[in-house]
Amino acid sequence: MQSSTVPVLPTSVRVKPRTALVASADASFRQRLANVLGGLRWQVREAAGGAQAWAEAGASTPEAMIVDTWLPDLELSEFLSEFRGSFPSVDLVTASGTVAEESPRGPYRQELLYALRSIQETDTAAWNGAPSLATPQSIEEVHEVSADSFVPALIVPDGEAPMMLSPDMASGAKTPVPIRTAWSVPVGESCRVERLPEMVGNAECMLEISRRVRLVAPRITPVLIEGPTGSGKELVAEALHRLSRRSRKPFVAINCAAIPEALLEAELFGHTRGAFTGAVQGRVGRIESADGGTLFLDEIGEMPLSLQAKLLRFVECGELQRVGDNETVKVDVRVVAATHRQLAQQAQDGGFRADLYYRLAVFLIRTPALADHTQDLPLLVDHFLQKMGRDTPLKSLDQGAMAKLAAHNWPGNVRELEHVLERGVILAGDNPTLTTRDIDFGSTIN
Repeated sequence: MQSSTVPVLPTSVRVKPRTALVASADASFRQRLANVLGGLRWQVREAAGGAQAWAEAGASTPEAMIVDTWLPDLELSEFLSEFRGSFPSVDLVTASGTVAEESPRGPYRQELLYALRSIQETDTAAWNGAPSLATPQSIEEVHEVSADSFVPALIVPDGEAPMMLSPDMASGAKTPVPIRTAWSVPVGESCRVERLPEMVGNAECMLEISRRVRLVAPRITPVLIEGPTGSGKELVAEALHRLSRRSRKPFVAINCAAIPEALLEAELFGHTRGAFTGAVQGRVGRIESADGGTLFLDEIGEMPLSLQAKLLRFVECGELQRVGDNETVKVDVRVVAATHRQLAQQAQDGGFRADLYYRLAVFLIRTPALADHTQDLPLLVDHFLQKMGRDTPLKSLDQGAMAKLAAHNWPGNVRELEHVLERGVILAGDNPTLTTRDIDFGSTIN
């Protein structure tokens, strides 16, 4: 995907800064929108939820508010209704580009929609299926288009089909035109889930991951991610961190299977000088370095039983003791663990502490094998080829190559697919199209 340059107003048209409030649990979304609005000379206040947005609006009296299509603490339609009653002068726009019917049409609404369009164009995965916002194509057009020329969409009660005001309605007619968006809930259909950028795929199992991540991300609840090797467990952990209030703090990952048992305790908890042979100086452990943020324990099922008791104490009370030290250290860390094993069965068989399992598996997310959502194969192929095309000429697949990929059983899951495509790009050389001879499964373990 091409990066978007933040537009900056020419000096001749700069005006006194206005205040915009951005309400979203997604810290990345808030930051990117703030960057664009900042270039348009807006002062931006951020809120991670509805309650904080309410407090910020009372403190800053913003001219406008952009609110995400989901809030972690309040139901969106109720929040918007109450907010309009308390702050009638604020121009309300949702992240999908719709505006409230009762909301005053502010003179700068086109700038808000321009900012949203910029975000849409630089994050196509997050905006999959979203409507094309009626926004100008350049910053000069922002000031040429009057507010009256914009045709808004209506925010409607849950269960009703969203409507777009047609040009006839703008002139007084009363015939609404139904529209479909990624956030709309048509009558008689189940609610569609907004797909997270990290979770490439529209299969039900992939959308369920996005739904569960959004539900638990704003909380401090420990999360256990289970799934086969190569199915994207670390991507889920990163999404949990990105959507949490800890997103500006460290995300620290450690693979419990990759570090020798003799060194794992010191790596996790840190050590003092002289704690063991070779410890010439003290060192802060991975847990402590994640203070305020998220600790990702990958392959937790490989952790030795002797170390699990010490980890259990940390998970229970947030205190750790460095190797060779008698003092305890209080640390504020959200724990996310992952495993390719059936950890519940492992705990039942005595290979994993049951008390630690129940502490870690408060909220469970399962990542599926690629064989369980092969309908997403074209999307995944396009995603990886686009990713590789950032550094090398972009390539495509012919029908034969795609058919060969579709016939494979993918024991290595999504990670294997990425490696097969990377190998194919290399084998294709200067040929812009990958053919069947470029698709090599030679390193696959069946």
